[in-house]
Amino acid sequence: MPRFVATTSVPCGQSWPTELAYSLHERDVAFGVIQMKVVMLAAGIGSRLGFAGTDHPAKVLLRFGGKSLLQYHIEILSRHGIDELVLGVGYHHQDIDREIAALGAEDFVRTVFNENYEEGNIVTLWTLREELCCDEPVLLMDADVLYDEELISRLIFSNHQNCMLLDRGFDPGDEPVKLCIRNGEIIEFRKWLSAGFDFCGESVGFFKLSGETARKLIMQTDLYLRQGRRHDPYEEAIRDVLLTSPKNTFAFEDITGTPWIEIDFAIDIARANQEILPRILSATGNRETVPIINMEMARGEEQRL
Repeated sequence: MPRFVATTSVPCGQSWPTELAYSLHERDVAFGVIQMKVVMLAAGIGSRLGFAGTDHPAKVLLRFGGKSLLQYHIEILSRHGIDELVLGVGYHHQDIDREIAALGAEDFVRTVFNENYEEGNIVTLWTLREELCCDEPVLLMDADVLYDEELISRLIFSNHQNCMLLDRGFDPGDEPVKLCIRNGEIIEFRKWLSAGFDFCGESVGFFKLSGETARKLIMQTDLYLRQGRRHDPYEEAIRDVLLTSPKNTFAFEDITGTPWIEIDFAIDIARANQEILPRILSATGNRETVPIINMEMARGEEQRL
C-alpha cells in the first residue's frame, strides 16, 4: 500500500484556518511523519445485519463502490500520515488477513485476535489493551463506519487531546450513542439520556485519546471484566472515564453535515450505497479542486518558521 507523504488536501474543500495554516500537525502530515496509531474494533459477528448463519462477511469486509470498508480505512489513514492500524479481529479473521494481503497492506495493518469475539466489544477492547497502553496519543475507532475523510482530519487537527465527534443531524431513538452538551461541556455519553442538556448529537464512534486517558480506559475495562460485565458496550467504560475526569478533559468536534454512516442493519447497507457513498464521492471531488500544499511550499514555510 503506497504511503502518501508529499502532499495533503485542504479539509472540507475549504481554506485552512489562519491559526492552523502552518501548525505542527499540518506540517507533519505534509511530510508524512505523524506519530500516531489507530486501534480499531473489528471482531464482531454483525448479527443485526439479518444474514442467515455465519456465511456473511465480517462487517469491515462489506464492499461499497467496489471497495471494502477496510480498504477505505487504509487509504484514508495512510493519507493522513497515520503510523499503523491495529485491528482487533475475531469473526472471519482469516478473511480479513487475506484482504490485508490482497491490498498489499501487511506493513501498515496488524491484527490482534480475540478468541471470545462472540462476547461484547468490551472484550475486544481488553484484547487490544497493550496497543492502547502505549503512553502516546491514539485513535480508537469502530470498523463498521463508512465516512468522509474529513472526520479523521477533524480528530487529528483538533486542539483537544481527548476528542469525540458529534453529529447533530441524527435520527432520535435509543439506538444512537449520544453526546450531550451543556455550557459547551460534554455532560453525558450514552444511548439512554437522563440529564438536562443544551443540545445533543450522535457519536460517530471515533475517539482521539491521550496516552493517559487511554490507560485509564483500559483500567476501567479491566474493572468491567472482573465484575463479569463481558457483554457491556465499550462506550460504557469510556463514559465512566469521561464522567470521572476533571472538567474539560474531553471535548468534541461538531461534524454535522459531513457524510458518514455506521453499518448495523441491512437498511444501513442500502443507505450507504444509495445516499452516503455518493455524498462522500462528491465531497472528495470538491476537495480535489482545491490547491494542495506541495512539498516545496511546506519546506519553504518550514525554513521561515
